[in-house]
Amino acid sequence: MAIVEVKVPQLSESVAEATLLQWKKKPGEAVAADEILIEIETDKVVLEVPAPAAGVLAEIVQADGATVAADQLIAKIDTEAVAGAAAPAAAPAPAAAAPATAAAAAPAAAAGGNKGGVAMPAAAKILSEANIPASAVAGTGKDGRVTKGDALAAVAGGVKSTAAVIPTGVPTKALPQVAAPSAAQDLGERPEQRVPMSRLRARVAERLLQSQSTNAILTTFNEVNMAPVMDLRKKFQDAFTKEHGVKLGFMSFFVKAAVHALKKYPVLNASVDGTDIVYHGYFDIGIAVGSPRGLVVPILRNADQMSFADIEKKIAEFGKKAAEGKLGIEEMTGGTFSISNGGTFGSMMSTPIINPPQSAILGVHATKDRAVVENGQVVVRPMNYLAMSYDHRIIDGREAVLGLVAMKDALEDPSRLLFDL
Repeated sequence: MAIVEVKVPQLSESVAEATLLQWKKKPGEAVAADEILIEIETDKVVLEVPAPAAGVLAEIVQADGATVAADQLIAKIDTEAVAGAAAPAAAPAPAAAAPATAAAAAPAAAAGGNKGGVAMPAAAKILSEANIPASAVAGTGKDGRVTKGDALAAVAGGVKSTAAVIPTGVPTKALPQVAAPSAAQDLGERPEQRVPMSRLRARVAERLLQSQSTNAILTTFNEVNMAPVMDLRKKFQDAFTKEHGVKLGFMSFFVKAAVHALKKYPVLNASVDGTDIVYHGYFDIGIAVGSPRGLVVPILRNADQMSFADIEKKIAEFGKKAAEGKLGIEEMTGGTFSISNGGTFGSMMSTPIINPPQSAILGVHATKDRAVVENGQVVVRPMNYLAMSYDHRIIDGREAVLGLVAMKDALEDPSRLLFDL
């Protein structure tokens, strides 16, 4: 018997522990080298643990839901064993371990299903909500993994669900199998579902409360006529896509406008450290992105040195990684200013919460045709309401208002970005 140990990978310095989600193999099953055995959730990212060698999973030392630390032993692989031979049973789940959330669940495929028997995190969430087993979906990803596209196609194509029907609007994951009551029945029983927060969700909650309790948050608003930006996009979209292989979106304009304003008013790009104000000589812009496991904020490093194409490519990469749970810790560490785009979901206006230790955040919303007055005439223009929340401890209203006006001016006259005006 030749045993190879499977251990928790190194975590970020700021991350002390993590949670095991769901084992994708059982003791006695064959594993291939580099095959993903389990996903580990920290309060920042989800890490995949690959098999260090080919063989048979001999023992699971730590069960689903266990709390683990870096370099901790979680399983053993016998590189000389034959699949199907007797193997030790998996370690019992800790008494306090709660069921995995729908977003974390990734059912292993049964015989005859997809080759890898593994659904990517985003795909797992979609399939779980539709009560479709991963084994019923043919995976087109690497090693036969079920991708988000595969899952969406399965749902749209009417792949058979395995769950019983329950009242409309009630999540089905981990709920008792309750049949839908007929119209004549008393609707007194109302199913509920209690699941623990994921580490990421708990960390987001902690940081938001920390922000509100430690920062003197104030928000200033302004409106922007997006017609000039929209005209530019329309004029150069085809050429831009052909040249750079990515579409010209709005976010690159917002990032450029933000950096433009931060250069004019450096305190917006600063942070508080005790009784000191730290002025950053670089511009690392956090882009808030929704993911199946919650809000994440990957960072555009040195955004002032990035072209429009660089920004669009990086944002597209962040979106893809977030959907698949592939963002690394280093990609979400740091940041001097953030942008949150609620307009993606149709938001008209909001008051974004500062992402500590930053001191300001820009909230972008949906662009809608609205009646506005220009030169005494009522005209229709595509308007966007911008909101900037700032820490009033170090940023005065003057700098905040003028900073947001600088962003507005850059968007309404993008040529300013060329000449740094």
